[in-house]
Order: sequence, then structure tokens, then C-alpha cells
Amino acid sequence: MTNVVVREDETFEKALRRFNKSCEKSGIMADIKKHQHFEKPSERRKRKQAQARRKNRRRWEQ
Repeated sequence: MTNVVVREDETFEKALRRFNKSCEKSGIMADIKKHQHFEKPSERRKRKQAQARRKNRRRWEQ
């Protein structure tokens, strides 16, 4: 659970920005987007294989 304590003399917009950034860092937003629609097992396999290919490509480039 992500929480942000609003500091003294801090605007709501700044606190909201800090909250959004902490949610993004913890991966909450990515998880929500991932579970928004049903993903077929074949699509999940394809996505994971593509991710592995990208990871290997980065490893070989270094």
C-alpha cells in the first residue's frame, strides 16, 4: 500500500505528483493495466518470449 504524508505548506498537486510517482515506482499502475483485460495464455507466452528476447538483445549489446 502506497501512502504519502502531506508536508506542511505543500500544495495538493505536489502531493498528488509524489503519490503518482511512488505508485509508478512500486509497479501498482503497471499491474492494474496488466489486469484490466483478460490475457489469453498464448498471448502471455508471446509477451514473455518477446520480453526475454529484448533482455537477451540488451545483454549482447553491452
